[in-house]
Parts: sequence; structure tokens; C-alpha cells
Amino acid sequence: MGGWAIAVHGGAGVDPNLPLQRQEEAKRLLTRCLNLGISALRSNLPAIDVVELVVRELESDPLFNSGRGSALTEKGTMVENDYFITEENVGMLKLAKEANSILFDYRIPLPGTCAAGAAATNTPIRMNGLPISVYAPETVGCTVVDRQGRCAAATSTGGLMNKKIGRIGDSPLIGSGTYAGKLCGVSCTGEGEAIIRATLARDVAAVMEYKGLGLQAAVDFVIKERLDDGKAGLIAVSSKGEVACGFNANGMFRGCATEDGFMEVGIW
Repeated sequence: MGGWAIAVHGGAGVDPNLPLQRQEEAKRLLTRCLNLGISALRSNLPAIDVVELVVRELESDPLFNSGRGSALTEKGTMVENDYFITEENVGMLKLAKEANSILFDYRIPLPGTCAAGAAATNTPIRMNGLPISVYAPETVGCTVVDRQGRCAAATSTGGLMNKKIGRIGDSPLIGSGTYAGKLCGVSCTGEGEAIIRATLARDVAAVMEYKGLGLQAAVDFVIKERLDDGKAGLIAVSSKGEVACGFNANGMFRGCATEDGFMEVGIW
């Protein structure tokens, strides 16, 4: 066994002009959640309990699109609970309805562009005086391997802004957005339909088993070869205590740590 390892993410696809204040807020949240998981692993909490603990913490902060920060449906709701509805999400829903569009990753359709391919603009859209990202954080996840080599993964998302009630994305589909087995644990983020078509999370384990690839090589392979035109990313741990991440978007909010003292938090 290679000791414990943990990785967290807050979504793939980031506005290159994301204000530094938002970048630092995201890094602080990821660092806080990493340290929560590290403390639990040092206390010998099982991997499955650690991923649940960490994702609950990520869900409690409206910065990312899950739990309290979840995207709203076309009817302006999530469940019968005002806890999930924030001022920022109501504003983003208004923008989506004005554009008559379902927004992926909180993409803001701009004048003269199609809803599926909104481009960046030199004139940022603002809410409460702050610019709104064309690509904002979405989906959260955590992967953990404990000292016994047990892998676990958890993924949570608020889905698409202005989505039809009842839509199911990749996050709850085991093998697509989330997977854990004897070799690894994987949590994905990005364009749900592309992740579903590729059964992306399970494919990391498959190429490790059938092609004999190591964890990072397997992650790199599926990101390069299994996604068609979709943009996505993933985090992963192996039963050997390794940690890896990969994405083909312009950025992914992520952090990871291992028992030997390595720790990293990044966006780009």
C-alpha cells in the first residue's frame, strides 16, 4: 500500500478573465476541504466516509454549482427548500431565460452567438457590481484512497442553469461521472452528455486493467481519446496511493494531497 491520497474538484471550464478575488475564494475553499479530508484520513476514517464528508462541505458553500450553489430549473426551483436558492443563481436564471437557453457551466449566451457556443467578451456581464464569468465553477467531487487501499469517489452537481425538470446528467451515473473499484476512484466534471457517451470514469479503471497503464497515463488517455468534442475533466486516486487529474477545458478547480506530504491546489 502506498498510503492515503485525496483529490477534490470544483468544476472544469473557467473564464480566463475570472477575477482574482473569485480565484482566491475558490482556492481557499478547496484548501479547506482538502484539510478536512486530510484530518479525517489521519484519524483512519474509511475512504467512503471521507468523500461524503468532503463533498458535504463543498455543497455547503454556494461558490460552486452543487448543494447550496446549484443551478436552478426552468421554474426557478431545486427542491422545496429556499436554502438552495441564492441571489446570484436567480440572476443567472434570469439571464438564461432572456436568452431562451439552457446554460452549461453557467455559460452566458452573448448577443450574436448561439447558445451552445457562447464566446468571451471584452465587456463583462455584471451582477452586484462584479463581473459574471462566461465559464463559472460547476460540479464538485472528491476521490480518496485510505491506508487500507480502499478507493472511493463522490460527485455532486446542480446541473444546467434553466434545465428541464427531471434532467439527469453524468454525476449520479456510476461509471460515467463517478466510479470507484479495486484499482482507482474517479470523479468527473464538464459536459455531462460527453462524459456519459464515454463512460469516462469507468474507462480510467478499464485502461489501467486492460492496457496496464498507470493512473496518470490512464487519465491522460481517456481525456485525449474518449471525449469527442466535449469539454471535461476528472480527478482520480489509485489503490497504490497515487493521485492524478486531467482536463481538456481551459482550467479546472482542483486540489490534491498524499500522505507523504505533497499538497497542491490549482485552477489553470
